[in-house]
Amino acid sequence: MALRLSETCVEQAKSLDDPRAVSYYQTTLAEAAALDGDRRLAVRALAASQTAIEKTPGVPPGESWASHFSIGRWAHHSGMILARLGDLDGGTDHLHQSLEIHGLDRRRSRAIVLADLGQVHLRQGDPDAALSTWTEFLDCADGIRSVKVSEAAQDMCARLERYRHVPEAEEIRRRAEPLLPALET
Repeated sequence: MALRLSETCVEQAKSLDDPRAVSYYQTTLAEAAALDGDRRLAVRALAASQTAIEKTPGVPPGESWASHFSIGRWAHHSGMILARLGDLDGGTDHLHQSLEIHGLDRRRSRAIVLADLGQVHLRQGDPDAALSTWTEFLDCADGIRSVKVSEAAQDMCARLERYRHVPEAEEIRRRAEPLLPALET
C-alpha cells in the first residue's frame, strides 16, 4: 500500500515546479521500495530524489509545504535507505554528510541523525564507533523533549542489551533513562 501511494505521489509530482517537494516524494518512494525489497526501484528513486534536491542549493525556503526538506534532511533519509538496502558504508557516508551540512541546525534533528548513525555503526560490526556516536547522541539530546528522540533512545537501549557486560554500554543506557517514556502502570 505504501509503495503504491508513493508511486502515485511521484506521478502527481511530475507537474510540480518545487524541487524540494519532488525530492521528498522520490525519497518517500525510495523508502517504500526499500521496505518492500525492491532494490532497483529504491536506487532509481533515490537517484531521482538527489537530482531534485540538488536543484535547491542557495534557494531560500519558500512557502512550500516541503521547504523543511533540506539537503541535510535528504542526506539523513538517504543514508537510512541505503543502510536498509545493505549499503552500510554508503549509509554511513550520507549520515556523516547530513551532520556536516548546513540546514541540520536543530539539536533535535542532529540528535536523531547521531542515533541512526550509531545504529549503522553497530550493524557494520563496530560497537566502539556505535558507543562513541551514541554518547554524542546523548550529549546532543540532553534536555530535548521529543517523541522521535525518545524512540531513538528506546531503540538504542534495545540494541545495547547485547552489550550489558560492557561498562561504557551500561553507562550509555543509564544516561538514556531520562529520555525514555515513562511506563504506564
